[in-house]
Amino acid sequence: MKELLETIVSELVEDKSAIEITQDEPNEEGVIVFHLHVAADDMGRVIGKQGRIAKAIRTVMRASASRQDQKIMVEID
Repeated sequence: MKELLETIVSELVEDKSAIEITQDEPNEEGVIVFHLHVAADDMGRVIGKQGRIAKAIRTVMRASASRQDQKIMVEID
C-alpha cells in the first residue's frame, strides 16, 4: 500500500526526494493511517483545487485496500 501511495504522489510532485510516508499501526478498528509529507511548494499539487486530487488519492487507496481486506486512511500533512 505504501508503494502505491508513493507511486501516485511521485508523479504529481516536482521534488520527489521530499516525499515522506509514515504508516501507523492499526487502531482498535483495524484502520491503518498513512501520513503523507511533501515539500511546501508541492502541497498544492497534491491537494488540488478544492481538494479534488487529495480526494481521488484517498479513493484509489481505499479501493486498493478493500481488495486486500484492509482499512486505510490517508492524511496529508
